[in-house]
Amino acid sequence: MQSLLSAQRRTLEMIADGASLSDILEELCRTIDAQQPHIISTVLLMDANGRQLWPAAGPRVPNGWTRVITPLRIGPRVGSCGTAAFLRRTVIVSDIASDPLFDVADYRNLAMSHGLRAAWSQPLISKDGDVLGTFAMYYTEPRSPSPGDLQLIEGAGHVALIAIQSDRSQTALQRAYQELKQSEEKLRRDERELRQLIDFLPQHILVKDADGSLLQANQMMLNYMGRTLKEMQGGGTDERVKRDSHPDDLERVRSERRRGFSNGVPFEIEKRMLGKDGRYRWFLFRYNPLLTEEGHITKWFATATDIEDRKQAEERMRNENLALREEIDRSSMSEEIVGSSEALRRVLTQVTKVAATDSTVLIFGETGTGKELIARAIHKRSKRSMRAFITVNCAAIPPSLIASELFGHEKGAFTGAMQRRLGRFESADGGTIFLDEVGELPAETQLALLRVLQEREFERVGSNQPISVDIRVLAATNRDLKVAVAEGTFRQDLFYRLNVFPIEMPSLRERVDDIPLLVEYLIDRYAKAAGKKIRNMQRKTLDLFQTYDWPGNDRELQNVVERAVILSDGETFSVDESWLK
Repeated sequence: MQSLLSAQRRTLEMIADGASLSDILEELCRTIDAQQPHIISTVLLMDANGRQLWPAAGPRVPNGWTRVITPLRIGPRVGSCGTAAFLRRTVIVSDIASDPLFDVADYRNLAMSHGLRAAWSQPLISKDGDVLGTFAMYYTEPRSPSPGDLQLIEGAGHVALIAIQSDRSQTALQRAYQELKQSEEKLRRDERELRQLIDFLPQHILVKDADGSLLQANQMMLNYMGRTLKEMQGGGTDERVKRDSHPDDLERVRSERRRGFSNGVPFEIEKRMLGKDGRYRWFLFRYNPLLTEEGHITKWFATATDIEDRKQAEERMRNENLALREEIDRSSMSEEIVGSSEALRRVLTQVTKVAATDSTVLIFGETGTGKELIARAIHKRSKRSMRAFITVNCAAIPPSLIASELFGHEKGAFTGAMQRRLGRFESADGGTIFLDEVGELPAETQLALLRVLQEREFERVGSNQPISVDIRVLAATNRDLKVAVAEGTFRQDLFYRLNVFPIEMPSLRERVDDIPLLVEYLIDRYAKAAGKKIRNMQRKTLDLFQTYDWPGNDRELQNVVERAVILSDGETFSVDESWLK
């Protein structure tokens, strides 16, 4: 539109300066030809008898073709120009090679021999209804016009018509010149007002042309991107999409954009967009087309709404659902905390006191003493009880994979990383993570864990983007970490960060008074599972249990009781003494 206004202004200036009609029309054609590399524009004028057209301008039209159509009679099937003048309407020939309008006088072969393959013609009709000539655009390859092309040929024809009629009315010239100035001023005023309006909106706004190329972006969008409008427009559309979109979203976004623009109806895209701080945030883009009265798309208006919080909430819900499924899978292996000994009551008192806080807890104790049960009890009594409880056995994961397991990894971070993976810390966001056997962590992972405890943030393997988490850390170990610190296998600063509130689990031999209750609980559980009824227990069996050292603690007791129930044939519970030697 701006180029047409410039052409119209230049035409009127040349008329005012007394330029010849031939020079004016030649300048108009040069201006139109400059819009696209393949346009060959021309103007033909009607002779006095209204039956023939004569070429008047066309600096890029092949001379041989000009001679062929000098003069060109008008008729219902005489090329694009002769037909447009006869029918008094725009004629579009998308492919000269097949269109019947070029059957006359071997025009098809002659036109193609001069490199012409498409021809669009606009009749120049005065206010009185007289056909004064035609404005035409040739192309060197088959082509159908876009809405913008139709607007261009119509506007250029209007400018040519003004030039042709200029010598008929000087008053009309002055009025047109004034109208042009008013149109330009109104255009500038409308653009300023529109710019101010979209800048005031508390929303990211984009304006694109019919093909999806960026025309405008409001100040809120420019501020988020940290770029000027010219910088955002730089490069091709696909290059800009690749630059601003998250790599994991790129193929999906390209596909959805192509489908949305080709369908020509409102559509939406969710994607992560890179901000000036180097971080990606989720946005919902809504695209709406601006249509002409004929239904052609002239522009696309797009709004981008920040949905990062919603996406984070959805991710947390998925993580918590995963954690819930894992917890259900583990529930069959978990025992309730059973007992009333002084040693156990002391531990439960500590649990009650620390659960209400967000303090880090380090649980010490031999293997099988129920350290995970205590961690779960702390979580269930905390303000995070409705959020995820994630457990990680640090001793069960190979050292080469522990960082990826805890912190996640990006696609391509290492061989076999076929897609992005969330780590356990990210899955536990808002809840609690329990690091069992924390003393087995390798040195580099200890450093990353220290950062999480200090700054509440980490980076996925293969990424340098920090991720913040709101998380409570509970840890457990059967090692003497003070000795590990002295030997240099465990970081002293990490030990102090973990050892905020230590809880030491008593061994089963320190809870002899709890053994009868534990055995009764376990017999009842396993008997129900096996479909048996066990009502009695030999006294010597209980004595044997209470005098045994239980190096495997509660877990060993659980295994012995389960085996005895399976082998039991009657209602009396007993064990083979050889099992406990």
